[in-house]
Amino acid sequence: MGAQPKIKALDSIAAPAALPVVFVPALFLAGLVAYKWNAALLAIQKVRSAGVLSTRLDVVAFGQATGFVAAQHSLNYFAVIWPALTFGILIGAAVRAFVPPEWFAQILSRKPLRAQVAAGVAGAPLMLCSCCVAPVFSAMYERSSRLGPSLAMMLASPSLNPAALVLTFLLFAPKVAAARLLMAAVTVFLGGFVIERLFTRDTSLFNRKRTEYRTPAGLQETASAFFGSLLDMLIRTVPALVLGVVSSMLLIQYVPPGLLASSGFRFFAVLAAASIAVPLALPTFFEVPLALGFLSAGAPVGAVAAFLFAGPAINLPSLLALARSTNWRIAAVLAAVVWTVAATGGLILNSL
Repeated sequence: MGAQPKIKALDSIAAPAALPVVFVPALFLAGLVAYKWNAALLAIQKVRSAGVLSTRLDVVAFGQATGFVAAQHSLNYFAVIWPALTFGILIGAAVRAFVPPEWFAQILSRKPLRAQVAAGVAGAPLMLCSCCVAPVFSAMYERSSRLGPSLAMMLASPSLNPAALVLTFLLFAPKVAAARLLMAAVTVFLGGFVIERLFTRDTSLFNRKRTEYRTPAGLQETASAFFGSLLDMLIRTVPALVLGVVSSMLLIQYVPPGLLASSGFRFFAVLAAASIAVPLALPTFFEVPLALGFLSAGAPVGAVAAFLFAGPAINLPSLLALARSTNWRIAAVLAAVVWTVAATGGLILNSL
């Protein structure tokens, strides 16, 4: 009689209904890691052998104030990121459909700063750009009810991207690369913590509206749960991302190409770099050649470091997706936090 509860527990773990909880999100994560790390290692190898990093020149361009160019660049942007965005949406849908809230509770129930570190460390190896990690944030926030760690994961994926940091240390002066790393670490591990404390009431109201989790029973219910979650994820994130990318490409058309290159206005150049970088939509690694171009044109190192950090950290598309999952106040404060860290870090670097 004493062994019956143990047998039931084992049966429940081995039941077909529980298999998607383990294997579906893990399968998509494995595919993402294989895809991103293969591309990252190729990029690092090319830089080590050739000393340069080449990216598509028809995705981001300054000072071409025409709607047609912005539309073309928006299409080119999605042509670059669609594999990673697909993985992000699939992972978000699988997490939302199959991962019980209790799993996140066990991981994130530790002290707040430790939860931030755990989420940040988990997000960095994903190496997703800010747009592509937005669906994963949405699912993690809904299932965990924890805004701070969810933001840490969202920020760490582009900001603490290991390959991007390696490329930065290979191609830039050590103080510029170190400044990028330090600004990213401060934002990832403290930014979400501060925002969660500021918006306790907002997040508690949002948590009351979130969907209840129920383990699917049988193959048909499992498929229905996943595809229902996938449809919800597409509706929740893709329109915001498309609107944000098009708006970002339109905005960048009106930025003069030499705005950051004037070494006579070092203070202004840092503020301008942070202001441009926050809304700008950049695929993974694209901040590196752009920053190299700014540096070679005479931009101060503080402006370069600010752009290297804030460019990938967030963008207008991811902020719109964040506002869709939470509210506009949280998105606005996150943008302000990233801008403040980028501007402060850049100004300090200029003074050294």
